[in-house]
Amino acid sequence: MPSSRPSKPARRPAAQQQRPYAVRKRPLTFAVLAGVLILVLVFGAMAALFSSGNSTAGNQRSPIPEEGSVQPLPEGHPALALARRDAEDPLAMGDADAPVVMIEYSDFQSAFSGTHARGVHHELIEEYVDAGALRIEFRNFPVYGPESDAASRAAWAAGQQGLFWEFYDAAFADEFHRDTGRFSEEGLRELAEAAGVPDVERMLTDMESPEADEAVATDAEEGVQLGATTTPAFLVNGHPIVGAQSMDTFRDTIDQLLDAA
Repeated sequence: MPSSRPSKPARRPAAQQQRPYAVRKRPLTFAVLAGVLILVLVFGAMAALFSSGNSTAGNQRSPIPEEGSVQPLPEGHPALALARRDAEDPLAMGDADAPVVMIEYSDFQSAFSGTHARGVHHELIEEYVDAGALRIEFRNFPVYGPESDAASRAAWAAGQQGLFWEFYDAAFADEFHRDTGRFSEEGLRELAEAAGVPDVERMLTDMESPEADEAVATDAEEGVQLGATTTPAFLVNGHPIVGAQSMDTFRDTIDQLLDAA
């Protein structure tokens, strides 16, 4: 049956490859420019680590050079401030005051984000999130064009009904090729139903709202400022991990931070 929703004009021009699609040009005040400059200076080394990763997890350099090298960042470090720790954040799971916060920057069309979501993600929940030791905060980082952007906004909208993580699991449930209509309106309806979203029409309306645009753009801009160029990318209490790494890589980082805490 045809949708009763009114047609909408094309949202945005095509994005450059590996550039977050949701980022739009907006006037920058002096304060914003100053903040960006500070982030660039402070996170220069971190950006180099992010940028050094490629899409093949087996070829990525571990950000942990040797055992015992992960130390807590000093109190007040800007990287720690990126953790929002909002107990009402629908795109987060785990205790808001957990000793370790992992921020995940992902694109729903990224094959390696899917590999992480179907595997290590659930191991992290079972081993650390359920124990109250880890909090996971998701950031939309759509780099593969219009369908990635649509998926990000739909995921955010599912979160407004308390089902972001169910949508996350449904969207990443299977391997698939990019730009095949998985995140078209029809595809999003199917994913919403699979995720158990109670009001699919509301989700489709909410994803077209200025609030959805702003939320996705804010997340994407944060990733850009950090220098992330591939997905998934993670900050674990400010320490970067790039790509669909093994559970051992995450465990080494998290355990050292927990021991130090």
